[in-house]
Amino acid sequence: MNWVARLPEKTRPVVLTSVYGLIAAGAAVAFLVLTNLLYRSTFVPLARCSLPVFLVGSLAVVVGSSLIVGLLLFRFAPEAAGSGIPQLKIAYWKDLGWIPWHSTWVKFVAGVLSIGGGSSLGREGPTVFMASGCASAVAGQLGLAKQGRRAACASGAAAGLAASFNTPLAAITFVLEELFGELNSRVLGSVVLASVIGAFVTHACLGRQPAFMVPDTEPPSWQFYILVPAVAAAAAAIGALFQRRVLTLRTRIRERSRIPPRLRPCVGGLITWAVGVSVFCATGRLGVFSLGYDDLSAALHLEVPWQTAGLMVAAKLFVTIMCYVWGGCGGIFSPMLFLGGMTGLCIGGLAGLGMPLTGADHVILAAVGMSACLGAVVHAPLTALLIVFEMTHQFAMVPALMLGAVVSQAVAHLFSKNNFYDALLYQDGHEIVHVKPPRDLEGWQDLPISAIANFKPVVLREFTPAALRDTLRYPFQRYPVETGATARGVVSRVEIETALKEGRIPCCTSVAECSTDRTVREIGARIIESPLGIVLLTDPSTGQLTGLVTLHDLLRAQVAAAE
Repeated sequence: MNWVARLPEKTRPVVLTSVYGLIAAGAAVAFLVLTNLLYRSTFVPLARCSLPVFLVGSLAVVVGSSLIVGLLLFRFAPEAAGSGIPQLKIAYWKDLGWIPWHSTWVKFVAGVLSIGGGSSLGREGPTVFMASGCASAVAGQLGLAKQGRRAACASGAAAGLAASFNTPLAAITFVLEELFGELNSRVLGSVVLASVIGAFVTHACLGRQPAFMVPDTEPPSWQFYILVPAVAAAAAAIGALFQRRVLTLRTRIRERSRIPPRLRPCVGGLITWAVGVSVFCATGRLGVFSLGYDDLSAALHLEVPWQTAGLMVAAKLFVTIMCYVWGGCGGIFSPMLFLGGMTGLCIGGLAGLGMPLTGADHVILAAVGMSACLGAVVHAPLTALLIVFEMTHQFAMVPALMLGAVVSQAVAHLFSKNNFYDALLYQDGHEIVHVKPPRDLEGWQDLPISAIANFKPVVLREFTPAALRDTLRYPFQRYPVETGATARGVVSRVEIETALKEGRIPCCTSVAECSTDRTVREIGARIIESPLGIVLLTDPSTGQLTGLVTLHDLLRAQVAAAE
């Protein structure tokens, strides 16, 4: 801590960002190497054995890894399930960049086991979350308070993504588009520096080659561009279908499934195994399992028939949905790139039956599908375009990728208002508010409380066991209570759990109530006086609950105003 304080003030951010970037990139490279090592030590050699050996061996790998993942998540960090990007956004916007260390190491271990063990998920989510967690932990060791780690969080995310895919430009745009929600950010310099460091670490450890080595492509003819909108629309529609099915099934499983949470990843693993071995028996390809990069690379070299590509799109889409909704630990970048690439190859193959297409045309159509499918799910067109370009290093693809990005975003916004990550957050009861404060303190304190309030709280309206259990599925520690037409106070998660065990009605704690026309200054005083640091916002005429404000909301907004 002392050496950091001794650094000149203008030099300090550069040094700290460099430290964050090196640590985060090192963790990302370790994650990549271990994931590939596990997969290539199990599935690849098993595929060369006899069919009975492959069936038994792959089943043992999938089940064993899924059981360990479920135990890790259930025992140590349930919040580490899924992609990790939604959790990172919560950490950045609500916890000011602080990420618990136990969530970081569980994400690392569970991600390696889940993806390397065959689950059809991607590594970008665990990598970005874990890299940011490492940077946040280092910031804590250097003496930065919990409420001052946003820069570390952003730098870690950029360095981790750049190192994982060897795509520094896409890492910059992803952090700005997805994490910040805007391209004009005051931490742009830190994000760029961290991304460059991440790319350097990858070059030093793994070499400078792109993720996919594809043949040199020549610029296509103008007739070729007739197919680009069709491929982009089809790939984007598949991405939108993935998002809709995940959101629907995720809710159903939470509400109706009687399978214990620690066993749920195993359900997704078993479904993946059943579909994966069926496709392997039919085609001899392992692309349904894990990342599928070997088969995607083969497709970009035109070594996969378009009929096989169509079959793998259906299989990969189904198992990826199942792995995610049943609580697997992994992201969505790799599956979306796989689905989009195979979609482009399939449509190109069909079109090639009636019109002349060169090999380069087929490769570019596959790349357009990759970019369009990913862009439709994350609503980040620049990131989707750049990540495919940087993974292939083919300039001839850029015009087609740009046209595909336009079509992809049109289709995406037609089917879904929010990107995949924000939709998950809204489903879990979170609302990420990007506070835009005035420039002076007086103006800030005179803002109406509606500028920072949560108007979509998870409200407990009944005391039946079913209603209490349904409320507990949202990851909050306290819930407002409203019975009839008036607010009654707040009940804690611990009280609800205790009441369910004892078969009684939970006890509520009375808290302060205010109308929504109050100012930030007035609400601040009421929150300080409140026993739980919560103020309920009610309609002054009816007493009906309209929202709430917590001490955390106030502090988070005030830090944003200070920044």
